[in-house]
Amino acid sequence: MKKIILLSFLSFGLNSVFAQNTPYWQQHVDYKMEVSMDVKTYQYKGKQELVYTNNSSDTLKKVYYHLFFNAFQPGSEMDARLHSIKDPDGRMVNKVKGADGKETKQSRIETLKPNEIGFLKITNFKQDGVTAQTRTSGTILEVTLAQPILPNSKTTFTLDFDGQVPVQIRRAGRNNSEGIELSMSQWYPKLAEFDFEGWHADPYIAREFHGVWGNFDVKITLDSAYTIGGSGYLQNKNEIGHGYQDAGVTVVYPKKTKTLTWHFIAPNVHDFTWAADKEYAHDIVKGPNDVDLHFFYKNNPKVAENWKKLEPMMVKVMDFYNKTVGAYPYKQYSFIQGGDGGMEYAMCTLMLGNGTFEGILGTATHELGHSWFQHILASNESKHPWMDEGFTTYIEDRVLNELAAKKEVNPFKGNYAAYYQLVQSGKEQPQTTHGDRYDENRPYSISSYVKGSLFLSQLVYVIGQENLDATLKRYYNDFKFKHPTPNDIKRSAERVSGAELDWYLIDWAETANTIDYGIKDVADNAGKTTITLERIGRMPMPIDLTVEYTDGTSESFYIPLRMMNFVKPNPNPNVKRTVLDDWAWAQSNYNFTIDKNKTAIKKITIDPSGLMADVKAANNVFEVK
Repeated sequence: MKKIILLSFLSFGLNSVFAQNTPYWQQHVDYKMEVSMDVKTYQYKGKQELVYTNNSSDTLKKVYYHLFFNAFQPGSEMDARLHSIKDPDGRMVNKVKGADGKETKQSRIETLKPNEIGFLKITNFKQDGVTAQTRTSGTILEVTLAQPILPNSKTTFTLDFDGQVPVQIRRAGRNNSEGIELSMSQWYPKLAEFDFEGWHADPYIAREFHGVWGNFDVKITLDSAYTIGGSGYLQNKNEIGHGYQDAGVTVVYPKKTKTLTWHFIAPNVHDFTWAADKEYAHDIVKGPNDVDLHFFYKNNPKVAENWKKLEPMMVKVMDFYNKTVGAYPYKQYSFIQGGDGGMEYAMCTLMLGNGTFEGILGTATHELGHSWFQHILASNESKHPWMDEGFTTYIEDRVLNELAAKKEVNPFKGNYAAYYQLVQSGKEQPQTTHGDRYDENRPYSISSYVKGSLFLSQLVYVIGQENLDATLKRYYNDFKFKHPTPNDIKRSAERVSGAELDWYLIDWAETANTIDYGIKDVADNAGKTTITLERIGRMPMPIDLTVEYTDGTSESFYIPLRMMNFVKPNPNPNVKRTVLDDWAWAQSNYNFTIDKNKTAIKKITIDPSGLMADVKAANNVFEVK
């Protein structure tokens, strides 16, 4: 098990320190890029200038870049993974029948022709005007610097790049399943992250990514028939037109211009994405805090009907996220039809848009949530995918339930059921598993999206709803525009609630330990009743228990967990609650006595809320029938 370096923040700002008293720092980048796209060949040429600020105490002799498009070539690591994993992503394989009539799955990457592959080639790399040595290894460019970058100093990298947009297979590409011509995510040479753990130059195999905070100044030249949507703010909107220009302002570009250059600036982000199509409709709707919500979708009646319905809903969703987590800090967000499902990027999402309204709403709601739990709170998606996918799933489920005509008492019920299925399958791996290292895709998805969501919904059970709500706000305020780790959300919850929660993070996220408590015995005891409980699973929890009596009354009992040093506020103030002595983890059994005869008891339930992820619900209930 990898040891996690503990973070201890002294204030809401950057005045924070590691447990080893190393000052908090993060690197900074300023990108300037000019790219020209040939829409006939799907090839593009670009120049990049990058000012890199080394805020670390290390002297850097090498740097690394991601060349994501190189993954879409036969024989790549992404291709190899499709051959070796038991359940490859259905979007990335074709079903073929062999001579024996049996159906097999074939990697779509291995069948790509030279004009269909993706590539990113780097030339003329210089550091402060001096040529530096480069080596390309798959999707990673290794640069041996001309001069080491000293701590607290800057250097400027310049390079030229040639790229080819691959046939749409995963996330980025051309001509996706809904006919969007260009989905340009992960398209440029992207500097890898260097942080307190070192370099994060992971090969691109299919999962998430990690990036350096900075500013992007990007100019994109392509055929003038195309409309572009993406990260950042368009600087020359009154020259471009395409639905961007200010009301009442005449577009000044000549109508017969063959190409247009779109100039975007994206401040304080760690990614830049764009998409383009000749048939985009473009709507702008005012969201909370005067944020412009942009919608780019295929201009046909069937698609337009659902996207028009989506627009006011996303205003409500953003408002909920602002109030639940914290204010969205940019002045624009774009929902763009493109990609291969739904994927979060800086200030925008690429998402499919031809399905049902319910499906489009769910996708848009989830991807917008990532603006908080990945593009403002920028955890390392590769190492801790549950932090952004899980937390996003949690707030998605909350807001969709809030907006629903019929509200569920427990909107996370389906997530608990999926987690229980994973446990029963025997395929669960600890959430410390790197996103690329899961044995199968389905356990990865349930662990990241579902079990990650349960980290928060179950924390409601552990510390109470008000404390959890305050934890999300504190976490956001303390760590926005930083790279929080799992320990940081735990410490935020501890600071808010006063509870000790190290055990919670360890057992839930760093092991595959499960929760299983049971009612072992209910016995007469001289006119009273003694209830004996047992801890069967390895993971400990505090216990909420409700006793219902035959006369129609009920009362609750709360058993604190000793290692928490905490008593949760009563979640149901209208029901009498008795706080019992704490339960130490090492003691597998626990008993207490109530002042009523056993015959007066109708039902006893451990955790009537259903928020504790107990893997065996049957032994949580004692019922007189």
